[in-house]
Amino acid sequence: MEAAFLAEHIIKEQELVIGPLAWREAGKVSGLVIAKNHKITISGNTRAVLEGLVGQFEELFGPASREVCREAVKPYLSQFSKDAVPEVLR
Repeated sequence: MEAAFLAEHIIKEQELVIGPLAWREAGKVSGLVIAKNHKITISGNTRAVLEGLVGQFEELFGPASREVCREAVKPYLSQFSKDAVPEVLR
C-alpha cells in the first residue's frame, strides 16, 4: 500500500464534506499529482506531501478538517510504518 492510497482517502473524505472543491484544493499541494480520473501519484517526500495535503485543508477550513483527515486514514495506519505517516495523521 502506498501513501497515494492515504491521500486518496483523505481527499474522498473531504469531498463528502465540501464537495468537488476537495479535489481542486488537493491539486494545489506540491508533489501531489491528480489525473483527470482522480488517480493520484506522489512525487518527492511522501510524508511532506501528506502533511501538505492536511495543511491545505486545515488552512481553508480550520482544525476540524484535520480531524476529518485523521478519521479518513485511521483504519489503514496499521499497514504503514510510523516513518511513512506524518505526525499530523496519527
